[in-house]
Parts: sequence; C-alpha cells; structure tokens
Amino acid sequence: MKKQTLRKILSLLPFILVAFSMTVGCTTMGKTKEKASVHLNLGIAYIKAGQYTTALREFIAAEKINPNDAEIHYYMGLTYHGKGMKDKAVGEFKKALSLNPDYSEAHNYLGTVYLEMELYDKAIESFRLAQSNALYETPAVALNNMGWAYYKKGDNKRAIEHYSRAIAKEADTILIPIIHNNMGLAYLDDYNLDEAINHFKRTVEIAPTLAEPQYWLGVCYLKKGSDKRAAQAFRDVVKINPTSRFGLMARERLQALSKGN
Repeated sequence: MKKQTLRKILSLLPFILVAFSMTVGCTTMGKTKEKASVHLNLGIAYIKAGQYTTALREFIAAEKINPNDAEIHYYMGLTYHGKGMKDKAVGEFKKALSLNPDYSEAHNYLGTVYLEMELYDKAIESFRLAQSNALYETPAVALNNMGWAYYKKGDNKRAIEHYSRAIAKEADTILIPIIHNNMGLAYLDDYNLDEAINHFKRTVEIAPTLAEPQYWLGVCYLKKGSDKRAAQAFRDVVKINPTSRFGLMARERLQALSKGN
C-alpha cells in the first residue's frame, strides 16, 4: 500500500510543481504590474501638474518594469510632446500602437502631432484609424481633427464634411462650439459668408465668452459691407478678452473703421 501511495505521489509531483510554478508566476506578474501601475499613476499626476520631466522619470521606471504596456508608451508620448520633443513623441505613440493597434487615443494623439508637424496626410490617416474603432468613446474628437487637417490642406469641402460627421456622431460633445467655429472658418475661406455667419453665430450662442468667433463674425460683416455690425462684433471681442490675440486684432480693426469714417 505504502509503495503504491508513494508511486502516486511521485507520479503527481510534476503536475504539482507546474501548478505551484504557475501560481508563483501569476503572483509575481501581478506584483510587477502593480509596481508599474504605481509609477504610471504618479506620472499621470505629474502630467496634470505640468511637470513633464518628473512625469517622464516615472514612465521610464514603469517601462523598465513592464515594457510591453501600451498605456505606458502612450503617456510617454504625451510627455515628450509636452516637452516639445515631437519626434520622440511619435516614436512612443507608434510603440503603443504596435502593442495595441486598436488604441484610438494613441492614433488620435499621433495625428495631432503630425498636424503640428504639417504632415497632413499622415495626420488624416491617424485620425481615420482612431474614429474607425467602434469602441472609441469620443469619435467627434478625431473627426473634428480630420476636418482641421483637410482645412489646412485647403480642402474645405472635405473639412466641412468631417465637421458635419463629428456633430452627427456626438451632438452633445463639448467640442460643439469649436466644431461650429471651424466650420465657419472653412465657409469663410470659401467666401460663403452667409453660412460662415450662421456657424459663428451658433458658436457665440453656445459659448458667449469665446473671443475668436466674435472676431470672425466681425470679419464676415466687414466683407459683406456691414461696417456697423462689424464694429459691434469687434467691440464685443475687446469686451470679452481685451489682451488676447483676437482682442488686439479687434482693436486694430476698430481703429481702421474709425479712420475710414
């Protein structure tokens, strides 16, 4: 009996050792991820505080512990971008996407960096990939960005099309005033002044404290020959934000109008 029992134990020993090894492995892996998460969360907090160098130290520490975490590389990309290191930011976003091709936020942010670098076709492709993911919670962001990329390329028709799609996808997005303002700019660029005015007015209705749409409204009225309306719009800009870029430009417009009269 004893010999049979011993044989059974010996026969089961490899399986027991494998099970033990797997348990230890899972526990170690869990602790590793936990350590990386501590550095990751600290880094995110430093980003929010605008402390990019300190944030980067935390992300580098997290990457050393868990190099195959797409989220770590995504936040490293954000940090490099915050430090003005665009090429390194692009590299980190690409690493994040190699680990998780469906990472819409990484596609969108990569597109944003390409926009700044004036690589508009690359930006458009990144935004397309971001919004094509059915699980992406903010497709209006990518669609608005696509619209802006087309606008910068001089393709106002496609820009307006993507702005319209952004509104259709997320009618309650916080970007609504920005999207209407961007649509106004595209129509203004095409000299479709009535449509431009409609969108700038819509922006002003939603966000009356924004100086930019008021300024462009004034420009539209000037182009239509309505100096009184233009002057009122420029006065509103100065009232809202006198020291901003649009506030200063509005003052110049008002001075020019007063000289003309």
